[in-house]
Amino acid sequence: MSRADRLALLLSLLAILATYLVAERVFERMPHIEDEIAYVWQAQAIAGGRLSVPTPAHPHSFLVPFVVDYNGQRFGKYPLGWPAALAVGVFFGAREWVNPLLAGLGVWLTYLLGKRLFGQPVGLLAALLTLTSPFFLMNSGSLLSHPFGLVLSAAFALAWLDSWNPASSRPSDPSRERAGKLATITAALALGLLAFTRPLTTLGVLLPFLPHAVVLWFRGGLLARRRLLALALIALGMSSLIFVWQWAVTGDAWLSPYTLWWDYDKVGFGPGVGVLEEGHTLRQARINTQHSLWVGWHDYFGWGGYSWIFLPFGALALLRLRLAKALPVFLVFPSLVVIYLAYWIGSSLFGPRYFYEGLYSLTLASAAGIAFLAGWPIRPGEPWPDRQPAQAARPGGWRRARPLLVTALLGLLLSANLLFYTPIRLGGMFGLYGLSRARLEPFHAAQAQGLNPALVIVHADRWMQYGSMLELMDPFLDTPFLVVISVGQGADAALAADYPERRVFHYYPDEPWVFYQQAPASP
Repeated sequence: MSRADRLALLLSLLAILATYLVAERVFERMPHIEDEIAYVWQAQAIAGGRLSVPTPAHPHSFLVPFVVDYNGQRFGKYPLGWPAALAVGVFFGAREWVNPLLAGLGVWLTYLLGKRLFGQPVGLLAALLTLTSPFFLMNSGSLLSHPFGLVLSAAFALAWLDSWNPASSRPSDPSRERAGKLATITAALALGLLAFTRPLTTLGVLLPFLPHAVVLWFRGGLLARRRLLALALIALGMSSLIFVWQWAVTGDAWLSPYTLWWDYDKVGFGPGVGVLEEGHTLRQARINTQHSLWVGWHDYFGWGGYSWIFLPFGALALLRLRLAKALPVFLVFPSLVVIYLAYWIGSSLFGPRYFYEGLYSLTLASAAGIAFLAGWPIRPGEPWPDRQPAQAARPGGWRRARPLLVTALLGLLLSANLLFYTPIRLGGMFGLYGLSRARLEPFHAAQAQGLNPALVIVHADRWMQYGSMLELMDPFLDTPFLVVISVGQGADAALAADYPERRVFHYYPDEPWVFYQQAPASP
């Protein structure tokens, strides 16, 4: 392992630590938005050996956002790739570690991509930019699927490059040929699992690599065509598991659970897609994307809306190198931007997270731009500029000043981000939507523990007031506290009658330490 490899490993370990601290201190190791709550519910069900559970007798009282009831079964609306990965953490009682561990792997894969395409200096710079990105820290500290998607996306890109390394296609070298085959299988598995996690994202990740695939098919010979065919068959086979899952939970392989929660939650344009009366339009797509990118240019590196400043120089570095194999990697991010024009809603709360799986495009392009400006190596194996005697270096004074100026500028930007932007941005996510561990403290008190097994009817105007308390339950409804949301006096009484073995209490979030045996009379 080289010195650069060890530094990259250190950055990866720092990424695990930093993102766990975000998970612990900002998000308090709990879900805050509907997506996270549904993912956790699905992970708990999978950890318990089930894809779905029977619909409870009073489903509206047992509200779980983005978890649907259909044909007598209750299940989450999301494909199983990420819930299954999260279930591993749930099973071992360490779900808050899953995304931080994936974050560390994402930084390592970003370094390997940079090292493979441009050399170790660019790889290290890209890893550093990833680690210090508030966008990266924020999403990797959450319970969302994007860090898993980033790992799969970067693994696919790296394995694709290794699959078509000329040395791996020489029949005269069996070991390199085996390595090429292994890389092809890895690319196929990563792509297929990404499709089983975030299908639309997969299309955006794959699109930039298709022109290369076409060239390989017609010019690469029989071995290349065999590998392409194997990759396609494996990836399609894995992605088809979505239809198997849909059939398993709905009885219809073509019925998307997304539409069982919102019938307008579809991809495309026109009436019936999205919340607008006329449906999703190109104008609305442009508005969504402009807003998402405006937030993104602040969040990607925390440089006050100027996270893009090194990208033009990265493009110049690519042109100078004439490195066609790096072009698909650079284009993953813009490809995702284009693909998500077809989705009816934008993303900004966690930054433009629909583009997260293309983050390495931005970090690699920016790192290449920084190295290009500074005069550092931008080719694999390229040596650092020779330190010539002063009299020989004087005529090119800019050559001596440019690395110092670029380093100073980069240091200033990174410091401003870490000292100001990132703390403010992450601090604003604490207690998101009012969900926090503090809302669970009354249930952990000794007085409350003496009340269970209990059925707690929460009187709340919005799901957020009740959302924190979903942490007290699992899909199997066998926890000491069953927490439900009030849907009316008659329905509450019928629900209570179904659980005679449990003590019934009424709870008001505005009175957090009081458990009423009867609901107070309305004024």
